[in-house]
Amino acid sequence: MWQLANKQLSSRLLIGSALYPSPDIMQKAITASGSEVVTVSLRRQNVGSANGAANEGGHDFWQLLQQLNLNILPNTAGCHSVKEAITTAQMAREVFGTNWIKLEVIGDEYNLQPDPFALLEATKELVSQGFEVFPYCTDDLVLCQKLVEAGCKILMPWGSPIGTGKGLLNPYALKNIRERLPDITLIVDAGIGLPSHATQALEMGYDGVLLNTAVAQAADPIKMAEAFKHALLAGREGFEAGAIKERNLAKPSTPTIGTPFWHQS
Repeated sequence: MWQLANKQLSSRLLIGSALYPSPDIMQKAITASGSEVVTVSLRRQNVGSANGAANEGGHDFWQLLQQLNLNILPNTAGCHSVKEAITTAQMAREVFGTNWIKLEVIGDEYNLQPDPFALLEATKELVSQGFEVFPYCTDDLVLCQKLVEAGCKILMPWGSPIGTGKGLLNPYALKNIRERLPDITLIVDAGIGLPSHATQALEMGYDGVLLNTAVAQAADPIKMAEAFKHALLAGREGFEAGAIKERNLAKPSTPTIGTPFWHQS
């Protein structure tokens, strides 16, 4: 078990609800992953919008998520300004009945990099309004420290840009954040493409991983979800077990002293 905000969870995998081939596969993949937290964009499913087809589709989607009986983590995906992100967060709190918010404020359309200045400003305002902010940020240590000073107990630095599947591009930066912020819950968010990427993040002491595309767009999303479930378990157990230190000099696992030598006459 581990603590995420005010929840006790078993799984360290947070999973998205977009891009799946069908609603049925989405449900089955999320269940197979063992995740207890699912992210959802208010814009994507249009809960509470005006009457019409869009509202019906959004309502059906929301019902599917409710059937999973998981913790909902709304996000402000697609927001490009402080005002837009704050407004979306306020709407999400009313719709989903939670003060959790994955805060995204995109600054660049090419690599979907978060705008660090707008992110920090929006974080300060939302924290003052009682939100538990899960900020999606880059692997910049100074930004992470500023977000903690603003009241964040959870940080979500990227492994690499959203949807690229490149994994952890800068392990040094991620390790540095982990070492310098030992009491903060850290979740790698974005860029995860393979189960081994998730294992790597957990092995270096990260508390969890959030992903979407790696499962939803896999040839077999359900099987991939199961793979990630096992990958995170392996990564965490590896971290807790304590890895040996890397060395340049080879060292035999079987010592030569005391071992028998056979002599043929």
